[in-house]
Amino acid sequence: MPLELIARKKNSCLPVFLVRGDGLERSGADAGALSWAKANGFKGDDGSLLTIPGENGALAGAFFGMGSGTAASPLATGKLARLLPEGDWHFASRPDEAELAALGLVLGAYAFTPYGKKQGRNIRFAVPDGADLTRIKRIADGVYLTRDLINTPTNDMGPEALEKSVRELADRHKAKVSVVKGDQLLKKNFPLIHAVGRASAEAPRLLDLSWGPRSAPKVTLVGKGVCFDTGGLDIKPASGMLLMKKDMGGAANVLGLASMIMEAGLKVRLRVLVPAVENAISSNAFRPGDVLTSRKGITVEIGNTDAEGRLVLADALALADEEAPEMLIDMATLTGAARVALGPDLPPFYTDDDGFAGELAMAADAAADPLWRMPLWKPYDPKLRSKIADVNNVTSDGFAGSITAALFLRRFVEKARLWVHFDIYGWNPNEKPHCLIGGEAQGIRALERVLSDRYGA
Repeated sequence: MPLELIARKKNSCLPVFLVRGDGLERSGADAGALSWAKANGFKGDDGSLLTIPGENGALAGAFFGMGSGTAASPLATGKLARLLPEGDWHFASRPDEAELAALGLVLGAYAFTPYGKKQGRNIRFAVPDGADLTRIKRIADGVYLTRDLINTPTNDMGPEALEKSVRELADRHKAKVSVVKGDQLLKKNFPLIHAVGRASAEAPRLLDLSWGPRSAPKVTLVGKGVCFDTGGLDIKPASGMLLMKKDMGGAANVLGLASMIMEAGLKVRLRVLVPAVENAISSNAFRPGDVLTSRKGITVEIGNTDAEGRLVLADALALADEEAPEMLIDMATLTGAARVALGPDLPPFYTDDDGFAGELAMAADAAADPLWRMPLWKPYDPKLRSKIADVNNVTSDGFAGSITAALFLRRFVEKARLWVHFDIYGWNPNEKPHCLIGGEAQGIRALERVLSDRYGA
């Protein structure tokens, strides 16, 4: 990481004075520094930085604006990673939310560099009192993994490369991986995964990672791994394909969460299922009007080949559900409707468990990882009716697309004690203090908090 968090403040560390709104006088800076700030018109505007001169032209510190009001985020410190001069730094006084302030620094330092972009500045920053350095690094590693996977273009992150990434993660944590690939998907009864991915030059596959003692509570993560989505025969317009390298964002997020879980040593039996496919176009592509039989035996009429994510998830969820896990979590870049409803920054989640929904909402707020519960509205379920099959993969009217997609998936979960579905975007379209434009982890920091509270040592 370009920004290094250090456990103890060095003598050479310079102070960063955090300023909220008009609180310049409460920043803790001395009279000379305050005079300098006033002379330069510094008012603590969100994301603003003013360096403080010392003797002989040397730096003596910096003021940083945290903004004011309810819009101010504890992760605003992420911008410091891109603004501070190189060197050693520390917070002049303990931030209100010390751990999030330190995490924001690391997340804001992220840069995706494999294809020529320059690395960020070399900054060392002392962790404030009360912040758990080990936990911060564990969470940041998971977020970085998620971002890296999403940002990598499909020519280097197809189903084969995604499998390699899963194996590398498993090797780091002594987890086991099994793979069902190509026509073996038909023999092992994963017909929907096979149908969606069979037109690609790279064979479709189901990646299955397991870790932890078999006697521990079963926590299963399922992530949509559509490495690129042309839309299939219901082809997307060119503009609709520009970001489709991120259509495996669900897989990337569950792998980032799995990294956090395994690194923390949570007392769970973890299973991660990733149907890894490319929804391509060829002579053997599945077609609108086809009827496919899922692993669960439910027949699905294909109303639109661009609604492929729910198909691969259906087979994976059916497999996961067979062992009745304590918790079954799926994440997917599933619908544009979710973005129309809530925008790119606020992913919806769906669950029938009110207690868990409240727990997750509190964790999302505490982790500054926004989520919003949406209803599994049963009266919309008939919209998925088919005249010739058990269900259609889309509705005919286009209304409530994120809700009806969640209702489609719920058919494939019966035995799990708790199921929650996340319809994430997996992408940050506008620069934020803690994240540049590009792939983003969504919901997994909140989930990490819930899982740590439930299954921590």
